[in-house]
This record gives sequence, C-alpha cells and structure tokens, in this order.
Amino acid sequence: MSLLDTIGSMFGKSPQEGGSQQALIASVMEFINNQPGGLNGLIQRFHENGAGEIISSWIGTGENKAISAGMLQNVLGSETVTNLAAKTGVEPEQVTGLLSQVLPHVVDAATPNGEVPADGKVEPSNLMGALGALSGLFGNKQA
Repeated sequence: MSLLDTIGSMFGKSPQEGGSQQALIASVMEFINNQPGGLNGLIQRFHENGAGEIISSWIGTGENKAISAGMLQNVLGSETVTNLAAKTGVEPEQVTGLLSQVLPHVVDAATPNGEVPADGKVEPSNLMGALGALSGLFGNKQA
C-alpha cells in the first residue's frame, strides 16, 4: 500500500474522493524536498520572511504554533501557491488554508525529537505518526 493509499484510507475516502487532500500532502512533501536545501531551505525561507518562530515551533518538541493563510502566502509567495494549486487540483485561494493546517504536521513529523534530518529530506516513513492528526483535519476521527 502506498503512502497516498494509507492517507486515503485514514481519511475514510477512496482516492477519487480524497484526491485533493492526498495530492496536497504528496505535493507538500515534494515541495519541501525540492527546496534548495530541502527542509533546511524551507526553514530559512520562513526565517527570511518573518515566520521563523512559527516554523521553529513545528520543529521543536513543544506545541506547534498556528500559521495564518496570509502569513503562509507571504512566506511561500504567489508563484509557489499557484504551482501547488495546479498540482493538487485545489483553487489557489484554498491552498494556503489547507497548507496552514497540513504543513505544521508534516514538518513536525519530519523532525522527530526536534532534529532536522541531515539531508533536509522529508521521508514518507517519518510521516506515518502524523497521519492520525492529519486525518482529524479532514473530518475522519479514525486513526
């Protein structure tokens, strides 16, 4: 079973019904891994755009700070948001709202024990623990 199939089953949706959420999570992982420097590059981008404290909370072992869709739009930039929207089939106006819910969990799961992987890559195996939290975001209380 692929990671996307696992995500879909946790959301209680078939790939057709849960396609947007699955595609968004896959796109977030791809987006992070394709940053210059991977996760380290994304962290730097947040720091450069005034959201360093927020992403640091996602990496740390404490509570994840929320990020607004507007702040995320500022950090990522319009071009990135438009590209993610095209990949996931979600309207650009919705991407930052969805990302503001998903990205903290992805970054948190990718940094176990508050440590960024040396290569800065997000591995699907690191995300399995976060899928329960993500499933709650999409309305399924099963874990």
